[in-house]
Amino acid sequence: MDRESSDDEEDQRNLIDQNDTKPSPPLSAPAASFRIDNHRHPVEFSGPTTTSSARLFHFQFNKRYLFAFFFPLFILVLYFSTDLRNMFRDTTGTVWPPKLDSSPSASRMRESELQALSLLRHQQLGLSSLWNSSSSSTNSSSLEDFKSLLLEQIQLNHQIQQVLLSSYPAPAGSNSSSSSDLFEPTLGLGDICRNRDQKMSQRRTIEWKPKPNKYLFTICVSGQMSNHLICLEKHMFFAALLDRILVIPSPKVDYQYSRVLDIDHVNQCLGRKVVVTFDEFAEAKKNHLHIDRFICYFSQPQPCYLDDEHLKKLKSSLGISMGKIEHAWVEDIKKPSRKTGEDVMAKFSTGDDVIAIGDVFYANVEPEWVMQPGGPLAHKCKTLVEPSRFILLTAQRFIQTFLGKNFIALHFRRHGFLNNAKQPSCFFPVPQAAECINHVVEKANMAVIYISTDAAESETSLLQSLIVQNGKPVPFVKRPARSSAEKWDALLYRHGLQDDSQVEAMLDKTICAMSSIFIGSSGSTFTEDILRLRKDWESASVCDEYLCQGEQPNIIADDE
Repeated sequence: MDRESSDDEEDQRNLIDQNDTKPSPPLSAPAASFRIDNHRHPVEFSGPTTTSSARLFHFQFNKRYLFAFFFPLFILVLYFSTDLRNMFRDTTGTVWPPKLDSSPSASRMRESELQALSLLRHQQLGLSSLWNSSSSSTNSSSLEDFKSLLLEQIQLNHQIQQVLLSSYPAPAGSNSSSSSDLFEPTLGLGDICRNRDQKMSQRRTIEWKPKPNKYLFTICVSGQMSNHLICLEKHMFFAALLDRILVIPSPKVDYQYSRVLDIDHVNQCLGRKVVVTFDEFAEAKKNHLHIDRFICYFSQPQPCYLDDEHLKKLKSSLGISMGKIEHAWVEDIKKPSRKTGEDVMAKFSTGDDVIAIGDVFYANVEPEWVMQPGGPLAHKCKTLVEPSRFILLTAQRFIQTFLGKNFIALHFRRHGFLNNAKQPSCFFPVPQAAECINHVVEKANMAVIYISTDAAESETSLLQSLIVQNGKPVPFVKRPARSSAEKWDALLYRHGLQDDSQVEAMLDKTICAMSSIFIGSSGSTFTEDILRLRKDWESASVCDEYLCQGEQPNIIADDE
């Protein structure tokens, strides 16, 4: 069956080639991460009854935008109309900066001024975009987002001051190591990329209390591992709604989930047995493996979104028998309608011991509930679906060895994006991508970038050469090939998890999820799984974004 795969991730391709010498091992099964929406949470100030205080906030909020919009223009006028020499005259009567003659210093001053003008232009464009978005919106943006954007502009203004003053000598008698220290902003710039408040205490949750000997059989076939993890989490939600134990797929027909996920962690977080492996299920059923009712969530393009090959594997490889496949409703994966939890319970509740509903990767059930930080299920952990303990520890050891606490992580996906299948297109020319990354680097002031990519070396080399901070290149860090002299990955080798493409993919996700700031690829489920982990672990930053978010590629090739 020719699978439709707009979110087909091919996780093994998202990893850095290990010196391009180690071929990816064949998958043991046919070809995680959870779809989340833009992680800004607007605060609704309008409603059925608008109070005078809300109108006052709108008025004050728009005044701030007005001030912010015209402020850079005021700086330009002030800069070119004011005698800066008199402004910088100190108490001794000495004029600072001193008058410069026609020397290389004057040339440096001119270069600084031109660079400052360019930055002012960048600031003006940013504020103009802010102004336009606020004018076209019926509701005010959240105060948190506004403060973040305002602090970003303050930092940019501070950078402009540093550029303008960089070519001047320090004033006489100054104890400052740099003349720009005289103009440090009073607000804390460290707050610009602070962690986002996920408001975990406000989560909407459902208790998962399965009935004894009632099972939901998981079937996931869409795309690669990241897509399967989305399908798996949605099955967990369905199992909670239907009061059933969830059966994890067998590696004979799917991925070997136990190598990348901590299955026992799910049960520990719930304090009861809510998921079982296929082997545990087979033992409980005394090897009488039968799906009592096969009720398809999707009816099109094929029942349960299953092809004949997968059905044969269920029967021949696992020895599962099943009755006639039936449909819960008419539902197409290309146009999935929005469903509620009540809809699911009404159509799939049954007294049968074992049921299956097919692949639900595309199911659109309670998206806000399912995608919220921490997920829809009541539990005592930060997240239910997370990397195995060995992968978590290996990621921590890699970060301790190569990156340190503060670093930017970049998922730079290229495979499958060039053909413009994504709308809008997510394939940006390398120089444009570099410009977007440089904006984040300037804002974050971090000296190293961890990159997870399927791009060719020719592209990543060019990209790295274009990423600079304060005139210095920002290094890219990639996971190196195995070396016996290095011990950061010893746990994987000790437990036989080395050279597994899915383990390496999950390791990449984990490192990215632990970063200070994350730049992802829009339209990639690999990126979405990283963003899910960051939300659940409360490591998400207000500076997290998709690469060139809000932009279009400056050139798009014609279709074939």
